[in-house]
Amino acid sequence: MSQEDEVRKASEQFYAALNLMLNGDARPLTEIWSHSAAVSAMHPIGGRDVGWETVRQTWEQVARIASDGQVELVDQMVQVSGDMAYELGVERGRCRLGGEEVRIDQRVTNIYRRETGAWKIVHHHTDLSGAMTDLVGRLMAGK
Repeated sequence: MSQEDEVRKASEQFYAALNLMLNGDARPLTEIWSHSAAVSAMHPIGGRDVGWETVRQTWEQVARIASDGQVELVDQMVQVSGDMAYELGVERGRCRLGGEEVRIDQRVTNIYRRETGAWKIVHHHTDLSGAMTDLVGRLMAGK
């Protein structure tokens, strides 16, 4: 299997885990993410998380309010250089956050690093979603 194919397989694992998270279960994300203090994420709800513990906590917080979710990566492009790789694409789908439906349609960049023979995500970055940030703001305010 080529390195590009390996990264595409890791991407499939990430999006399978992301779909489970959008249905309330963030645990599978721990398998595809690096657990390094240097990992980072910039989610569609805003902010920047650095370090596995912080990234993991954000996924778990979203999972607690997420349901009926489905997302897929379209228009995927993968580039590999040594033990680092990145993919670009567009995430499309939908989910419910706090019972309200939200559409997912944002550009994404994922960066992978090979660790002990397996490709792990070290960075996930999407466009901001105004609909998601507004909804999360309302939910946090208790409205």
